[in-house]
Amino acid sequence: MTAPARIVLAAALGLALSACAPIGADSIRTDRIDYASAMAESWKQQMLLNIVKLRYFDPPAFLDVSSVIGAYELQRQIALGAGFGYQTDKGANNILGATGTFTDSPTITYTPLTGKKFINALLKPLPPRTIFAMIETGHPADFILPIAVDAIDGIRNGSSAPSRSHHPDRAFHRVVTAIRHIQEAGDLTLHMEKRNGHEETWLSLRDDGDSSVARDIAFITKTLRIHAANGEYLLTFGSRQHRPDEIALLTRSMQEILVDLGAGVEVPAADLKAGRATRVAPAAAAGADCPLVHIHAGSARPADAYAAVRYRHHWFWIDDRDLQSKRIFMFLMIFSSLAETGGAPQTPIVTIPAH
Repeated sequence: MTAPARIVLAAALGLALSACAPIGADSIRTDRIDYASAMAESWKQQMLLNIVKLRYFDPPAFLDVSSVIGAYELQRQIALGAGFGYQTDKGANNILGATGTFTDSPTITYTPLTGKKFINALLKPLPPRTIFAMIETGHPADFILPIAVDAIDGIRNGSSAPSRSHHPDRAFHRVVTAIRHIQEAGDLTLHMEKRNGHEETWLSLRDDGDSSVARDIAFITKTLRIHAANGEYLLTFGSRQHRPDEIALLTRSMQEILVDLGAGVEVPAADLKAGRATRVAPAAAAGADCPLVHIHAGSARPADAYAAVRYRHHWFWIDDRDLQSKRIFMFLMIFSSLAETGGAPQTPIVTIPAH
């Protein structure tokens, strides 16, 4: 066998072996991160768009990604011809050729948010138990409660919703601040018990000898007009308590939260003047000088945005340096998950051919 022939055979063998290399395992290293990043970005854009649309009385629409299935096909062909034992004027009569095709055809399934799932996810108030469960696990009470709660035992939070815009009661933020101090001291706990034939949620407020915590608890019990000898209070949904050891939370739905956040949208002046969008008081929701979230607007696409969408010939975005607004969006994902208390949607059956 001539030297050129041996070279051709070695090259052909190398191509044949490489054709057997698997691609499925290697694809996980890149696909999982890429798909997760793409889904997170699209979720932020969808949520931002719906907040903006609510200012224009445009109904929100949500489309969930139910499944992502990656399907790959790799085909390789090798053509080899070699002449052994003879020589032509142009050299050895050796032929080597290779062709290949790679196909990436993922199957992505979308599920529109409709019917019962729509009601649970957008219109049903958040359960009080889940809100205080978040607080117990370390999320700051003075951040969670002003966003998710309309009233605590009749003491009202502020709102920027056009139909019920009002400033908060003076005691609301003082009560929230006192709860935050008790939380920081580790004296706020939550537990569930079965009583009277159904599961109840009890909130424990105990000072453990700390005088500052004792003052905060005393302020809360006096302001909310509650009393319990053992420091445990029944947590329920409602605008007012019906017994002295009860803390009633009037919680918001996801749509109410989104409407309040819409107060921070910089609606173009032309749209406001034409009556295309609602006018709101941004400071009402938080009782401060700034809205909970700040959404900019302009004619050009922003260069440094945490999330940006185009709507009605304008760009709307959240600045990537605006940590407060970014923090709100992070919790919106948690709140939207808590709101989905209905049954899990039926998983679509997708058949992917193997190659």
